[in-house]
Amino acid sequence: MTEPPRSGLRNPRAAVRGLGAGTLALEAIVLLLGIQPIRVMGGDLSGWGIGAVIALAVSAAVLAGLMRHRWAWAAGSALQLLLLASGLLHWSLAVLGLIFGAAWWYALNVRRTILGTPPPDA
Repeated sequence: MTEPPRSGLRNPRAAVRGLGAGTLALEAIVLLLGIQPIRVMGGDLSGWGIGAVIALAVSAAVLAGLMRHRWAWAAGSALQLLLLASGLLHWSLAVLGLIFGAAWWYALNVRRTILGTPPPDA
């Protein structure tokens, strides 16, 4: 007889994947919508900076679709560090890095709480 899930969810792995994917999808949307306000408010975001923001947003969207793979969680953590480092391009990107870094930390914490140690096939 198998032990029921610790969380009471029918499919805890899917719930955790949904949380991670939702966090990354929201991050991608905010990054794309943040380009124009940064430019309008007098930000010195160059073409390279805009390209970096678009690359981060596309990476977040792609990772949101790949959350079924265990390595995607590590890649999502690396993405948060890259976003924080992009604060060198504009200070508002560092603020977004802190906000989404905290949201990602929360998602990782929920994952650890619900699933315990990461399962091999997550």
